[in-house]
Amino acid sequence: MAGGAVVSTGAGKDYPGKLTLFVFFTCVVAATGGLIFGYDIGISGGVTSMDPFLKKFFPEVFRKKQMANKNNQYCKYDNQLLQTFTSSLYLAALVASFFAATVTRVLGRKWSMFGGGLTFLIGAALNGAAENVAMLIIGRILLGVGVGFANQLMITIGILAAELINYGTAKIKAGWGWRVSLALAAVPAAIITLGAIFLPDTPNSLIDRGHPEAAERMLRRIRGSDVDVSEEYADLVAASEESKLVQHPWRNILRRKYRAQLTMAICIPFFQQLTGINVIMFYAPVLFDTLGFKSDASLMSAVITGLVNVFATLVSIFTVDRLGRRKLFLQGGAQMVVCQVVVGTLIAIKYGTSGIGDIPKGYAAAVVVFICTYVAGFAWSWGPLGWLVPSEIFPLEIRPAGQSINVSVNMLFTFVIAQAFLTMLCHMKFGLFYFFAGWVVIMTVFIALFLPETKNVPIEEMVLVWKSHWFWRRFIGDDDVHVGANHVSTNAKLQP
Repeated sequence: MAGGAVVSTGAGKDYPGKLTLFVFFTCVVAATGGLIFGYDIGISGGVTSMDPFLKKFFPEVFRKKQMANKNNQYCKYDNQLLQTFTSSLYLAALVASFFAATVTRVLGRKWSMFGGGLTFLIGAALNGAAENVAMLIIGRILLGVGVGFANQLMITIGILAAELINYGTAKIKAGWGWRVSLALAAVPAAIITLGAIFLPDTPNSLIDRGHPEAAERMLRRIRGSDVDVSEEYADLVAASEESKLVQHPWRNILRRKYRAQLTMAICIPFFQQLTGINVIMFYAPVLFDTLGFKSDASLMSAVITGLVNVFATLVSIFTVDRLGRRKLFLQGGAQMVVCQVVVGTLIAIKYGTSGIGDIPKGYAAAVVVFICTYVAGFAWSWGPLGWLVPSEIFPLEIRPAGQSINVSVNMLFTFVIAQAFLTMLCHMKFGLFYFFAGWVVIMTVFIALFLPETKNVPIEEMVLVWKSHWFWRRFIGDDDVHVGANHVSTNAKLQP
């Protein structure tokens, strides 16, 4: 889940309007949901590398860390309870995301965002004031519920902010810097909670819940009072009516003609988590500390990778519609494989299988360079595209099921990796990087063979892309090809 941003995909319809203050405020509040998620991804690794935090909640880990120079570096953070502190958020987010869909449909996005923000505030307060492990984990679970309700954009900005804050709070000599790091999650939570109070519902939600007049007024407020919104309003009403015709999306997605979409909804988020990116984003300071960096150096290295993550994501935003999805997937995959093999080899040379050794400054700088190059490869390929491609391939009758499967698989394997990484590092040692590199090879080959280019293809014409693919065409009959403005026109013949 770590990193990535939603990027636009062309082939949209332009409506008249302007950037109003109301629209700007709405975007800021919505984007704060992603800031919340990114902050939590980045914050956990930072605080778990702080000695006062470990001494208070995980004394066994603290003792192993103090003896690491004489013992196995790979295993000094191996502790299931410590990993549960990080991973519990994502399991809670997985469960909450199912309820969020129902709450949003019944009450609207406004109250869904408010509920998520309020829950997040409570979780941040519990974490910041924690006196025992139970308070920590309950707080993380509440943060996960908030993420499940409020997740939007700006994830990479949130990760960077968390890493900068961790770097600063680690310098608080009194030893309570970890409380500041955990409690500051309340800032974006407060923005989204208070903002949601002042944000009215979206036109789409108002139409779906039977308030057409209010929906038209809201649309006019969004576009500007002097703008003719009649065409856009009519399209929103038509889309709402069409969505009500969708029945049994979970049954539909199992039909033979949707085999390609179902495969992508499962495999892309599954592979995204097996890139190894969460090794970096969840546990960056812990990882760098394990590699022999000093405390400040490990936190600064995490800040550097966070900066790379942000700027490389911008590269994807500006190139994805020009270069296409496949080129970014394939190039990013090749870049990540090379970097993981190099990093694994560098660690093997210094630590071997014993885990005992020391990394000189120049050597450590080389490790950071290759890790940053790896992060860049992820941030302009599998990070954003792991969300973008599944979002643009589902036709209306399977969209709810497809999106739910995509998010669920992503959250599930985010939880699995977060819970298992430190134990895997202890047992697999430098081979862990080769393990993830092997998976990146598999997923890059998968993309090369099975994912057609979806750049600038309208959703109603996406079936033609699958029908013309060498493998997926066998699952789609001629009677399954329906294209048109509203996905209901007569059969169309494929061009050879």
